[in-house]
Amino acid sequence: MSQSSQHPRNQKQGQAPTALAHVRNIGIAAHVDAGKTTLTERILYYTGASHKIGEVHDGAAHMDWMAEEQDHGITITAAVTKAPWRDHLLQVVDTPGHVDFTIEVERSMRVLDGVVLVLDGVRGVEPQTETVWRQRCRFGLPVLFFVNKIDRPGADFRRVLAAIRERLGVEPVALTVPLAEQQACLDLLHRRLLRFGGAQGEVVSAEPCPDALWEPVADLREALLLAAADADETLADLVLDGGEPEPQALLAALRRGTLAGRLFPCFGGSALRNLGVQPLMDAAVDLLPAPLDRPAALARRPDGELESVALGAQGPLVALVFKVQLWDGRRHCFTRVYRNRLQVGDSVAFQSADGRVLKEQVARIFDVDAGRKTRLQEAGPGQIVLLAGLRHAATGDTLCDPEHLLALERIEARQPVLSLAIEPAAGTDEDKLLEVLDKVEQEDPTLRVEEDPETGQRLLRGMGELHLQIVLERIEREFGQRVRSGRPAVAVRETIVRAARAEQLYSRPASPDGKQPELSAWAAVEVAPRERGAGNRMQCQPRLRPDGAALSPEQRQALEDALQTGLTSGVLQGAPVDDVAVSLVEVELFGPQSTPEALQAAATRALAKAMSAAGPVALRPVMRVEVVVPEANLGSVLGDLQQRRAAIQATKTGHAADDSTSIRCEVALESLLGYTTELRSLTQGRGQYSMQFERFDRV
Repeated sequence: MSQSSQHPRNQKQGQAPTALAHVRNIGIAAHVDAGKTTLTERILYYTGASHKIGEVHDGAAHMDWMAEEQDHGITITAAVTKAPWRDHLLQVVDTPGHVDFTIEVERSMRVLDGVVLVLDGVRGVEPQTETVWRQRCRFGLPVLFFVNKIDRPGADFRRVLAAIRERLGVEPVALTVPLAEQQACLDLLHRRLLRFGGAQGEVVSAEPCPDALWEPVADLREALLLAAADADETLADLVLDGGEPEPQALLAALRRGTLAGRLFPCFGGSALRNLGVQPLMDAAVDLLPAPLDRPAALARRPDGELESVALGAQGPLVALVFKVQLWDGRRHCFTRVYRNRLQVGDSVAFQSADGRVLKEQVARIFDVDAGRKTRLQEAGPGQIVLLAGLRHAATGDTLCDPEHLLALERIEARQPVLSLAIEPAAGTDEDKLLEVLDKVEQEDPTLRVEEDPETGQRLLRGMGELHLQIVLERIEREFGQRVRSGRPAVAVRETIVRAARAEQLYSRPASPDGKQPELSAWAAVEVAPRERGAGNRMQCQPRLRPDGAALSPEQRQALEDALQTGLTSGVLQGAPVDDVAVSLVEVELFGPQSTPEALQAAATRALAKAMSAAGPVALRPVMRVEVVVPEANLGSVLGDLQQRRAAIQATKTGHAADDSTSIRCEVALESLLGYTTELRSLTQGRGQYSMQFERFDRV
């Protein structure tokens, strides 16, 4: 991009710029093990924000600051850091790649302005890449692609571009083409060769590109010109006539197309080998949006009306809590300020998920850099800060001026699919453990602590085996609470296979002492199955008998509550009910005897009878799985998957130099418990797999 990347290191860090036009609020996201954290370490080093490069494989990465991250060599929690580059401030969020921690990506995307999506140069678009892509689409974030690990055998930049087209359905626009064997890359925008020298690739030198290197990439340069012309009509005639636009004009057109979500610039390199990172950093400044370039957020007032919240200093305070984290045993809230300023000591109000309006006071504000925090007196629009002193604010809550209550769109939390029975180990205080579990549950919206109504066991529910393992490790390390756990068990849902109708007369005679009056009500309910994944649908518009009867608001609410409650606990195993249409078709009232309590009882029992008659069945989690194995082990791995009743959808052989084959399939989660160990055994430790929740289905 800019010439400035030719300097050995970004100059003295100095005071971070605060003008919003000079801020780039970006996330680094990818499939697990694509190299996000390694890339972030290079960004910190080249900007001068860090004075040494910490490697993930050594457990020394600046961004992987939690003990569990260093032990497992993966990113578990989204970490925020800041890095100055070309008089701009890069505010970088390094997110986890493992599907078990997808809530970390979801809530980070909610407050980002742009994303760098990292792809493995050998494996290209992987399952979690697609998940991250869908999350990015939900929030409409502009994207830069970085094709990493281009130095590995089997890596192919053009093949990854083709995979982006095929699996993500967008047209990538190459801006740099990596030449791993020369420790260089071709800059298609400026038609030059960039070399990366020095001990850590920090010295970038540019030279004219030799014809022999340029000819093979001429088609990519042509595609770049056409993409720019498509984004800016003023360039179209020049490009179509075979002219050469100025690089700055091209850059302006590319920025316009990227911000509009029509262009997807693509860069290549190897973060571990210090190749191709600086052009990506330049592109973050040149092509990704400043906070003011993003559309205004929409917030809902208590009266239901929508209000536009433009980022800036004008108007009452609006800030979003996107993550709660325990830090040094105390509760802190990661918050992004959207409007006005937040100062130490300010009173804020927010509406909780259950509809209560709460008021709290901000005790402290911190600037955050991975595992370090620095106290601030205030935070302005666009800033991501850490707040202390909020005891009740949770993920997704909107902090407002108490006189002007608003609610931004909440952050969606996935339902847990796996549970462990847990109990305190010998010598562990049960009350203290319950307190710790409550804190951890507040921090992670995908975690649930529940009690099994049949066995009385305490259950810890989460997104997968690794998720639950990490939670238990943290409880022991951070809080000194040892926990015994049972075998993992998968979550269950219920549904029905056919339509049915049932009716119920509820009658309770008056008590002999006259204290309890006689109650009577009659209800008829119809149920029908819906397509898998369609969700539940309720209709509560019954015909009323006798003619002329009418429901009071309390009676109508009681009937709606009956249907809601009936779907939270099915007739088969007491599990939540999915994909069912319920209709309360008829209700008979018996004057004052048909109290809300009587109507609720009649409707609840009619629904239970209808569900019993409709062929109730259990649904279990089905996962979309990709297994990557050496070709020599393909037969034994496929045989093992078929024993687990996997539905094989595709097998794809990698590049000749790569010697690996990927298998895409759908498998019931129950069959995958302990699969990591089995796969290692079948492939001598060389196989790996990733999975993500697809749907609940009959198995």
